Amino acid sequence: MDIQHLVDRLEELFNAGKHIPFTTYTLVDEQRALELIDQMRISIPEEIEKAKRVIRERDRIMAQANEEAARIRDLAREKSETLIQRDAITQAAQARAASIIEQGRREADSIRRDADQYVMDVLSDLEDALVRTLTVVRNGISHVQQEAAAHSRATSTHGAPTEIETPSTLETPEEPMRIERLPSRRE
Repeated sequence: MDIQHLVDRLEELFNAGKHIPFTTYTLVDEQRALELIDQMRISIPEEIEKAKRVIRERDRIMAQANEEAARIRDLAREKSETLIQRDAITQAAQARAASIIEQGRREADSIRRDADQYVMDVLSDLEDALVRTLTVVRNGISHVQQEAAAHSRATSTHGAPTEIETPSTLETPEEPMRIERLPSRRE
């Protein structure tokens, strides 16, 4: 039986009792009062046991909640450490990528400079070859013109061709001059 119900019944017993005038005493049915007290003695340990069960259940739930909180906290710590490591790995990868890109730019610039230098060297050699060729061509033209002029002077004064003199003004290139017959525009 519920202890609260027994206390209510005991109170009703006192309220139903006879009050002795000019005193604080009340006459109650002793037998009924003792029965209620006995029922209370029996009920109190049950109530105490029920309270102990509630306390044990509360302790079990609190322990379970603490375990769950610790597990969630550990999972959160592991996840944060994983994210930190992943972030560190990402940062390291980005730094490595930036380093590789910068190294590629430096190598590309070096290759570009080397290629420009190679082109300049080839063009300078070509220019030198063209200048030498142009000198040879000009010397050849000058030589042919001088021979033609000497031949026409020789035929106009003597009537017959004479030996052609080599002009002393003919420039000679650094290399011995080779005169090759070039196709004329008429051919």
